[in-house]
Amino acid sequence: MTEPAEGEIRVLLVDDQELVRSGLRRILRRRDGFVITGECGDGDEVPAALAAVAADVVVMDLRMKRVDGIEATRRLRQAGDRPPVLALTTFDDDELLAGALRAGAAGYVLKDSSAEDLIRAVRVVATGGAWLDASVTARVLTAYRSSTGDRRSGPPPGVLTPREFDVLRAVGRGLSNTEIATALVISEVTVKTHVGRIFAKLGLRDRAAAIVYAFDHGVVTPGEGQDLLVHRGEPEPPVPVPTPVPATAPAPGPPWRAAVTGPGARLYLSVLGPPAAWRDGRPLDLGPVRQQALLAALLLRPGVTVSKRELLDGIWEFDAPAGNVVPVYVYRLRQCLRTADGEPALITRDRGGYRFAGDGVEVDAVRLEEFAAQASAADREGDLAAAVEARSRALELFRGEPLAGLPGPFAASQRARLAERRMSLWLEKLDGQLRLGRHSDAVGPLSALSEANPHSEPVAALLMRAFYAGGRQADALAVYGRIRDELVTELGVEPGQELRRVHQAVLRDDSASLGLAPSWGAAGR
Repeated sequence: MTEPAEGEIRVLLVDDQELVRSGLRRILRRRDGFVITGECGDGDEVPAALAAVAADVVVMDLRMKRVDGIEATRRLRQAGDRPPVLALTTFDDDELLAGALRAGAAGYVLKDSSAEDLIRAVRVVATGGAWLDASVTARVLTAYRSSTGDRRSGPPPGVLTPREFDVLRAVGRGLSNTEIATALVISEVTVKTHVGRIFAKLGLRDRAAAIVYAFDHGVVTPGEGQDLLVHRGEPEPPVPVPTPVPATAPAPGPPWRAAVTGPGARLYLSVLGPPAAWRDGRPLDLGPVRQQALLAALLLRPGVTVSKRELLDGIWEFDAPAGNVVPVYVYRLRQCLRTADGEPALITRDRGGYRFAGDGVEVDAVRLEEFAAQASAADREGDLAAAVEARSRALELFRGEPLAGLPGPFAASQRARLAERRMSLWLEKLDGQLRLGRHSDAVGPLSALSEANPHSEPVAALLMRAFYAGGRQADALAVYGRIRDELVTELGVEPGQELRRVHQAVLRDDSASLGLAPSWGAAGR
């Protein structure tokens, strides 16, 4: 086998089919930073192969003749510090996939995934990360638990602090450290610290093991929305050890249900986080990520006919598959989202392409704009408290990064658009809180936003106003000094006119220019 160069990822391939290994070799190419250091035709060959060659990751099939991938993975983990395993599986291998995760696999790649997904998965797992789809993992582990009995192991989650419990729950829902930091309004460094402590307290190897643990111990239940509350600095209440939900118990409905649905609504679709759907409070399996991406491409253009070519380009771009994958995905989505007998299908087709007809369906992205419109109307009427409340309800709809995990340029552009929409709502809400005199409520979220967006002048201006309103003039001036240094050093520009105006107003104790009540100024304090 070829010797690796510095920085290359060393891969051991394990599959009993030479044709599959050949395909993997063609994908994991040296020019893309990979080197195949060894190959095995069965799981029983892995220990000898690793004794002879070094590997950063083992890409392992689960179905092999003598020793399958589950047993081979278990033996590697029992042997101590061995390379992480990335399992190869299909959607029909629920039992095998659950076994592989419990045996210690750091993730899995579905055999109908694109070459791009495989490359990304190998890189993530080789560098210590986990590669798995939390929604699929939830379904798999739940089905497996119902057939094999309760498999909880390890210390109970009651050994965690309340904040660590919140972070574990977020990890179990598939959120990244950045998404957890945003949801809990803490820094990403703090999230990493909590994750490390969770692993140490619970004896977990990695993020994949944490997700398995979260489902096994009822910290997260299948279909549970990412309803993480924004921490505002209040004392954290004690968190009891959760009682695991029996496999036969109905899964909870969407977290935004009370805010979104009417008494007769039945189907709820969410794209303000990892795509998800519920019918009558029960989660629906939306299938593989590209099928979810197709649904999002239609869902975010309601009533608009989208051609097959547009869907292919928007989801696969330059790697579009041959065959009738779009009609197949549409058929599966129709089956998943089917309405009552006699009602028209939610996805229709005409000569131009496909269209989402969402009458009677609740969609969080649509509700987001309704709340935003309510806030704008309240602004025009001078009802500042109502505007803040409407924007708060809009922000509660987000369950993490919009369209998290979806591939393709369409999802990427929509992620950017929705992230910008979210930031705009935050700034408008926090500005309203300052004008209402609720500066103590605004300082925590603004500090987190400032840390996450160190070059954002609107965030810095709001944070300066919040500090000043709380009698912290020195802190307000320090915010200006920090962002000016970063703008000049890193971008070569001076702060803009608005930020300079806020700075001068703070220096002059001019509370009126800051949009604050006169009693908030230094003279009133």
